[in-house]
Amino acid sequence: MSSPVLATGLAEAKTLLSLPYAGEDFGLADCPVILVELTAADMSQWPSPESADLVKSTPAVMVVTVPDDRDPADAPKLAEICDPFDIVLASGDLEVPLAVPAAEIDQIAAAATASPAAAVALVQLLRLSQDRSTADGLVAESLAYSTLQSGPQFQGWLASQSSRLVPDNPEPAVLAERAGSTLRLTLNRPERHNAFSAEMRDGLVEQLRAAWADPSLDGIVLDGAGPTFCSGGDLAEFGTTPDPGTAHRVRSVRSAAFWIDRLAAKTRAMVHGTCVGAGVELPAYAHDVAAHPDTTFRLPEVAMGLVPGAGGTVSIARRIGRQRLCYFALTNTEIDAATALAWGLIDRIED
Repeated sequence: MSSPVLATGLAEAKTLLSLPYAGEDFGLADCPVILVELTAADMSQWPSPESADLVKSTPAVMVVTVPDDRDPADAPKLAEICDPFDIVLASGDLEVPLAVPAAEIDQIAAAATASPAAAVALVQLLRLSQDRSTADGLVAESLAYSTLQSGPQFQGWLASQSSRLVPDNPEPAVLAERAGSTLRLTLNRPERHNAFSAEMRDGLVEQLRAAWADPSLDGIVLDGAGPTFCSGGDLAEFGTTPDPGTAHRVRSVRSAAFWIDRLAAKTRAMVHGTCVGAGVELPAYAHDVAAHPDTTFRLPEVAMGLVPGAGGTVSIARRIGRQRLCYFALTNTEIDAATALAWGLIDRIED
């Protein structure tokens, strides 16, 4: 089997990416990561508008390594060079914005090899959604997510899951409590670690729509009952929508992300415990996110053959940057509250 990483220098990368049907000719279906290894001498050669467009149009995870012997004075040029790439690697002090350790290339390659369709869809989606409106970004995300639901990686993952019996919950999946001009919305499926079900989604959307129409409301607090803020989409409901087209339609008309974004200036999220998938994506829309010191964050969708589907390709990218989000989502890396604060995913840590 060929290597999952095609490592190349700058000059070779320009030639490779300029060829017609580069993906087919160079077997990128079997080699979903292209690693461009910059040298200090490359600072004056890259990028041009044409080369940047080539990077952004290549159907592979485009990774660039930053040279250790770079001149600090080249920092503005280096940022321009790195901008078109999906992931930036650096060793040493990682002073390059949005860079991750160079040693992570093995994890990146393994993740892209395990779910190549989802990995490429992720980078294409993040490139496409950059600087777009929330509404446009959510549409693009939903279309990508719906398409991948029919793919072999997700179908294989789905088939590997044991069936789960979901007990009826006598209480509402979302609790709403008004105190003065503040509305507290609590995710309320603690027995399921607040797995984000259709009932929870619909309940949250209903409350947020009402909040949007209420001019007397000054603040919204979003939190979760029990030991977990939100463990992500309810696995018992995965694959239950009749077809991808219907799934896209449902996400389009019942989007909690859309309404949290519209109310972002009024919304404070208080997260704790485990935040997975939707549990990371939705609070990231709030203007203020506070996390308990024990909080962890993870985006597992690519490992399942999907992309984040609760609005995270928009909300998280705005908070931590497209390139760091690509690494975070692609590799299914779990980060703690301190890392989340350093990245900008949360605004503070508090008990």
